Amino acid sequence: MAAIKNVAIVGASGSLGAPILKALIDSGKFNITAVKRASSSSTFPSGVSVTEADLSSVESVTAALKGQDAVVSTVGTAGLASQGILIEAAVAAGVKRFLPSDFGCDMGNPKTGALPVFKFKAQTHKQLKEAAASKPDFTYTLVCNNAFLDWGLKMNFILNWKDSKPKFYDGGDTVFSATTLATIGQGVVGVLSHPEETKNRFVYIKDIDITQKKLLEIAKKVDPSKTWEEPVTVSTAEMEKSSNESLAKGQISQPVMMAYLFRAIFGPPEYGGHFKTTDNELLGVKGKTEKDVEDILKGLMAG
Repeated sequence: MAAIKNVAIVGASGSLGAPILKALIDSGKFNITAVKRASSSSTFPSGVSVTEADLSSVESVTAALKGQDAVVSTVGTAGLASQGILIEAAVAAGVKRFLPSDFGCDMGNPKTGALPVFKFKAQTHKQLKEAAASKPDFTYTLVCNNAFLDWGLKMNFILNWKDSKPKFYDGGDTVFSATTLATIGQGVVGVLSHPEETKNRFVYIKDIDITQKKLLEIAKKVDPSKTWEEPVTVSTAEMEKSSNESLAKGQISQPVMMAYLFRAIFGPPEYGGHFKTTDNELLGVKGKTEKDVEDILKGLMAG
């Protein structure tokens, strides 16, 4: 497969899009175009081309993607349902590689892939596979990085260190893989630098395998003066059951969907939250240590 040079990124100003854009720029390997809505006030570093498009129009997005070798979608939750427009436009524009806004749990795992929270991602995967089958020049890569490490700590998602009595999911001793946003950016650069080896498949990256108990241990080390109480244990099986009951009643809310994420990340091993094998070496991902995690928490807890 020919080398990828021209890369368009959609959602480049977001929490994940910004570090991915930075990694693309820092690599010095690509001509980068940020695709944004006309109503967006986002600005980008010099050297990044900017083009506007109506992201609800296949024709408009197709025009914006002309001449691009690859598209990286980093749209947020609100944009997942409309990624089909981006894919259709990418195919029409002759794009060779598409990276959808996956960047999370192992959707290649049947139990995780079937969770309702990943409905739109599953639809995107189906569309990508069908597009690649009908147009061999069009390919895709699905990046799995499981939990966000730095962002997950910042948002109290993988451990609520701000609470003296944090929640432990399934006892807090489930080993799960986690990845910083910067490393995800490195992974994207690696994918685009190895198009043949990464085409039409999942790739797996991670910085570290860790548990909530270990995270709390590190947090206690960072702030020994804080009074910590016994963590509250929550069952992810019960959370999933409750969410299933809510969905059956037509009750869709953020807490209902978040429960499925906790199940995928902290649930039993059969959900695949602990990546046993990765593509780190191929993609140039070096990983992190517990000391790195300590440094992340120091920066957050000092604030």
